[in-house]
Amino acid sequence: MITLENINKTFRVAKRQAGFSNAFKALFSREYEHIHALSNVSFTINEGEMVGYIGPNGAGKSTTIKIMCGVLTPESGICQINGLTPWKHRISHVREIGVVFGQRSQLWWDVPVIDSFELIRDIYKTDRIAYKKNLEELSHLLELTEILKTPARSLSLGQRMRCEIAASLLHSPKILFLDEPTIGLDAPSKLAVRQFIKELNQKNGTTVLLTTHDMQDIEALSERILLIGKGKILLDGSLNELKKRATNRKTLIIEYAGKPPEICEGMSVIEDKNKRIIITLDPDVISITDAISRLSADTAISDLSIASITAEEMVAALYREYSI
Repeated sequence: MITLENINKTFRVAKRQAGFSNAFKALFSREYEHIHALSNVSFTINEGEMVGYIGPNGAGKSTTIKIMCGVLTPESGICQINGLTPWKHRISHVREIGVVFGQRSQLWWDVPVIDSFELIRDIYKTDRIAYKKNLEELSHLLELTEILKTPARSLSLGQRMRCEIAASLLHSPKILFLDEPTIGLDAPSKLAVRQFIKELNQKNGTTVLLTTHDMQDIEALSERILLIGKGKILLDGSLNELKKRATNRKTLIIEYAGKPPEICEGMSVIEDKNKRIIITLDPDVISITDAISRLSADTAISDLSIASITAEEMVAALYREYSI
């Protein structure tokens, strides 16, 4: 469904020193720097997949999204989405995609949300019966009924983002591009947006490409991770595979009574206070079963939990590994 092969994109950026004299000189002579935003980016996303596209700021995530939307044209490479080249077949292509940019709005600021929705319906030439059905369903799932008559400027950030997602889905797209869709949202709004995206994928088979710095979004939604850094695809795999690549160490959190448990080879104590000890464990040295058996041999354990590396720790480790 989505295929990118050796996509390259370079931006020419004007540079100058601070100060009025340098600003005056720049009127006649400018210095430019060439920034390679994307370098031979290649990947394939199949129909119905939910893919997390992660990387540090400036890695090339948004540039990739804009190329796949047809907003930008690369210098070289192939991008095929449903058999179309986005920047060559923009009208046909945009009928099949929905896009949400967390820091940009497609709603008109001073008019009620429903007016923006109806204008979007006319832009996409959506059938009125299909539009009404989609509007009713989206309003119910995203809890928009009470705010459709409210101007966008009067909405909270969470309300506006739910409206943005609805606006991108009114024309029943097959592909949904989400660029920081939960940025600035409170916890209930984030949970609502995540749940809706999962239901959308399961019910309609909508392909979802998600870029975000919120690793809880990635863990909740993504079955597969693409890691980009300095304009290059560095890794492609499942979240669990990438966690194991970063480290396979486990964390044991134990609450105990009496004397603390004895530590053996393959374990390291991170913290031990107030009858609560945190231990890291290397499963290649000692299995979790053996570790628990030894720790509980002479200690009364009242509570125990086991955790793997978090998504944030995994991403941080990968960034360090690739120096990005």
